Amino acid sequence: MTKQIQMADRFDASAVEQALYKHWEEQGYFKPTENPNFPSYCIAIPPPNVTGSLHMGHAFQQTLMDTLIRFNRMERHNTLWQAGTDHAGIATQMVVERKIAAEEGKTRHDYGREAFINKIWDWKAYSGGTISQQMRRLGNSIDWDRERFTMDEGLSNAVKEVFVRLHEEGLIYRGKRLVNWDPKLHTAISDLEVENKDSKGSLWHFRYPLANGAKTADGKDYLVVATTRPETMLGDTAVAVHPEDERYQSLIGKTVILPLANREIPIIADDYVDREFGTGVVKITPAHDFNDYEVGKRHSLPMVNVLTLNADIRAEAEIIGTDGKPLTTYEAKIPADYQGLERFVARKKIVADFEALGLLDEIKPHDLKVPYGDRGGVPIEPMLTDQWYVSVKPLAEVATKAVEDGEIQFVPKQYENLYFSWMRDIQDWCISRQLWWGHRIPAWYDEQGNVYVARDEAEVRSKYQLNSDVVLRQDEDVLDTWFSSGLWTFSTLGWPEQTKELKMFHPTDVLITGFDIIFFWVARMIMFTMHFIKDENGKPQVPFKTVYVTGLIRDEQGQKMSKSKGNVLDPIDMIDGISLEDLLEKRTGNMMQPQLAEKIAKATRKEFENGISAHGTDALRFTLAALASNGRDINWDMKRLEGYRNFCNKLWNASRFVLTNDKLDLSSGEVEYSLADRWIESTFNRTVEEFRSALAQYRFDLAANTIYEFTWNQFCDWYLELTKPIFANGTDAQKRGASQTLVKVLEKLLRLAHPIIPFITEEIWQKVKGFAGVEGDTIMLQSFPQVDAEAIDNQAEQQIAWLKEVIIAVRNIRAESNIAPSKGLDLLLRNISETDCKILAENDRLLKAIAKLDDVKVLNASEEAPLSVTKLIGNAELFVPMAGFINKEAELARLNKEIEKLNNEVARIENKLSNEAFVAKAPEQVIAKEREKMAEYAEGLEKLKQQYKAIETL
Repeated sequence: MTKQIQMADRFDASAVEQALYKHWEEQGYFKPTENPNFPSYCIAIPPPNVTGSLHMGHAFQQTLMDTLIRFNRMERHNTLWQAGTDHAGIATQMVVERKIAAEEGKTRHDYGREAFINKIWDWKAYSGGTISQQMRRLGNSIDWDRERFTMDEGLSNAVKEVFVRLHEEGLIYRGKRLVNWDPKLHTAISDLEVENKDSKGSLWHFRYPLANGAKTADGKDYLVVATTRPETMLGDTAVAVHPEDERYQSLIGKTVILPLANREIPIIADDYVDREFGTGVVKITPAHDFNDYEVGKRHSLPMVNVLTLNADIRAEAEIIGTDGKPLTTYEAKIPADYQGLERFVARKKIVADFEALGLLDEIKPHDLKVPYGDRGGVPIEPMLTDQWYVSVKPLAEVATKAVEDGEIQFVPKQYENLYFSWMRDIQDWCISRQLWWGHRIPAWYDEQGNVYVARDEAEVRSKYQLNSDVVLRQDEDVLDTWFSSGLWTFSTLGWPEQTKELKMFHPTDVLITGFDIIFFWVARMIMFTMHFIKDENGKPQVPFKTVYVTGLIRDEQGQKMSKSKGNVLDPIDMIDGISLEDLLEKRTGNMMQPQLAEKIAKATRKEFENGISAHGTDALRFTLAALASNGRDINWDMKRLEGYRNFCNKLWNASRFVLTNDKLDLSSGEVEYSLADRWIESTFNRTVEEFRSALAQYRFDLAANTIYEFTWNQFCDWYLELTKPIFANGTDAQKRGASQTLVKVLEKLLRLAHPIIPFITEEIWQKVKGFAGVEGDTIMLQSFPQVDAEAIDNQAEQQIAWLKEVIIAVRNIRAESNIAPSKGLDLLLRNISETDCKILAENDRLLKAIAKLDDVKVLNASEEAPLSVTKLIGNAELFVPMAGFINKEAELARLNKEIEKLNNEVARIENKLSNEAFVAKAPEQVIAKEREKMAEYAEGLEKLKQQYKAIETL
């Protein structure tokens, strides 16, 4: 017999996981081999914000990435998971600003730019690694020695290089255009940082008097315009009507007097106007509305900016032409009464003044979406400002073609349409931000305002031949965070240096990300990479070959997780568990609104009466993988998490059963493999085939479910049971066969499951490897199971399938008749095939042992069975004689259900075959198959009716 080992009653994740991960990292198991003889595989992790902490979306995407990384590492590929964090310009600056305000009562201006930036670096060194530590808790097998930061020296050099080259190519320029402006943070922000909130507002109808005695078709001397933003009317430069609106045809080209400002502005015609909205007349304010801006460009209207960067009314309007330059030929004075007023105070005064002048026609309630800055928390303003832009159209054409030609594929494929819709209507990208934290724009100005672009000031003077006495000032702005992130796949590998890593790992293989940043990040990575990275033939390289787009993780009711709803789940809490008190503190501790805090606390108590129990990392990872159906949002399910924790325990207990079995015999000697041994080997190889196929299609849910089905149902529930009679009564050769099969299949199963559940599989594998005769320090560097075609045994699978049906039928009869498992039964079979007779003969002892049968007998076709409970398996009839235990009423009720079920099947097929359209269109073989099934059902129905009559006469 084989020497046994000790295994704990259960897997203790808390005692194992962190120590095991530390060992993996210290041993360097996560590093690529850099072996040129093997294909390379690389994933660049989407860089989380350095300010951040792990949320369920991170956990979800990183679990899928790590599954692919571990799988490819086990495939002997030269595998790199490139990690890093993003400097998160606005978010990080705000964190540190709040910190110095709370602790020191200071602002960044008290420190000055350089000292404040040093303060941010200090903060980053102290707490910026939180998310990296949390990623370790997830089991992410990242080569941490290669971790990058978007503000590190190498990536900063890459950013400067890209900016300078694009500027030299005429693809970066500076101009005055309309942007999303955050009046609180004093910076331009991207569309992604704008949050549109539903609001109950008003629609003000103002009268604009017609100039020079003009009249409307119905004789009025004014036009009525509707607006939701009265404060911007001081910057109106036209009113517009639809060119086909008959009411206003005669007025096109004439003018109105702009109230309060008392200047004439034209009446123009533009298709932008919705004739059905309001009066069909709209005010055009090109300097304060994105749609009006486009109308203004089409009609060469001046742009009158009436707001300061604080969103207060200016003392003097800024007037800009369509070329973005100051316009001196247009006059637009701001009345003194409004100068310096905060925008919403100005709104109230303007409405009151219109009313006083008799020019307020009406006010209507109006539902609208108000754009807010997601960081500053105040309504954003479309604002004319000087910014840096990338002219992206030429880059977009190449990037669009890469997806059209299949060089990059989206999974699911429908996201290609979203990508195309953005790329084919792309606008120039505003890349400058009015912040201190970030990549400072490599541009310098002299005292006359001339601009010079180079990598540093020394290069500016050399490049533009400037004397040392020319005073230069560097641009104060920094680059949009997405600019540096757009270089991520190649800058992290050392570009602009031509490093061995760049040659070895680029292009990367797959990007796993959310749909919401396809444009903001994915598209920009494709554009930048294809512009700057070329192969030896000069062909643009793609950054990755596949973009796998995940859905969102929502709460159990399908709502998006958010702090304001109090439904956010922390993946670390899922792993370690958390008490109700700590959970409440986490969700409501810093809330300033007591009513909202109480509402969230109430919902939390209801949802988690005793907090959240510990589940371990593997259970969390398996749950996330099992829920990952392509592209769909996921409703989080705590019951699934508990179920997969049970699955991990099942795997542990099965391993414990195998490795602590005192009858396990791995000694040398004659070996005989049973039908069960051949069946489990065959079933395992089919499982490997299914897993590989699922992973190749990014069907992580199918891959996880394949492992679950084999482990729980085939290996644990059936094979372990099928080996018990062998260990109890088999020959030594049969015991050796079962022992070897148990250990080898278990060891291969651990390798199969390792990419998804790394901790428990490593812990068990370290105990099983000696039994299986496998050498190696860690499971993650073992080879991933291949499909062994020779081990697939169709005959063994068919035989076990039939035996399982018989065993299940007998067990169901026991359960339905309430007969104890310890009570031996007899089994009679009639109408069984020659093949089934042979299976029965060869496995008589096994069937008796597993189904707890005293005797098994085959009846002749004409031979009557005694009073029995009967089941059908195909055409075969199974009888379990019930003398002494039959319950007449219960058995008649059961037979009634069976009869009703078959009646329904017969009726369904009859309806189908009586449908002329079906018979006319269906292939002949389909119709023949339906008729064959109906005949089988009818035959079974007749047998059940005979049994019913026999029992009824008792």
